Parts: sequence; structure tokens; C-alpha cells
Amino acid sequence: MEKVIGNKTINVNEEGYLTDFSQWDKEVAAELAKEKNIELTDGHWMVIDYLQEKYKNEEALSIRGIKKSGKFNIKEFYNLFPGGPLKISTLIAGIPKPKSCI
Repeated sequence: MEKVIGNKTINVNEEGYLTDFSQWDKEVAAELAKEKNIELTDGHWMVIDYLQEKYKNEEALSIRGIKKSGKFNIKEFYNLFPGGPLKISTLIAGIPKPKSCI
């Protein structure tokens, strides 16, 4: 499916996740975040950068892995991305939904 964000058309699946990571940029992220009623802060960008790094290194993502990384306070992670932090953060980061998410 196609979705228009600003003046850019992106390809997404039925759940709204980008199907082509090369279409992701900060403007796309900001618009996807707005759809989830999230205003991106430095804390959000730290998580997004971390998730994208893990994705590029083909490392599996999970809440447990994020907690074990020691990079983020897990409560803060939940506060930054309420209502499904891993699902929402990966959607905004432009990467596929992790297998650990239902």
C-alpha cells in the first residue's frame, strides 16, 4: 500500500510499517509519530537510532533485549512509546515489526 506523508509517498504494509527502509527519513518518522500522538524528543531519537542500528546489524529486537542493553531505563521506554513500546518505536523507526510483537 502507498501512504502520503508530506510531499513524499511511502510504501507500507497493512499494519503501517514501511516496506522499504530507504524511504525512511526524520520527516517520515515525525509524521508517523504524530499519528500515534507522540512528539519526538531527544529520548525518542536515541531509541530510534538504537533500533535502527540493531536492525542494520540483523539483531533480533525484544523488550528483554532493550532492558538488558542497559542503554535505556525500561520504564522510560514505556513512557516514550505508550501502548506498545516496541511495536510503536519500530514503526516510527521505519523497520519491520519484531517477531516478538504480536
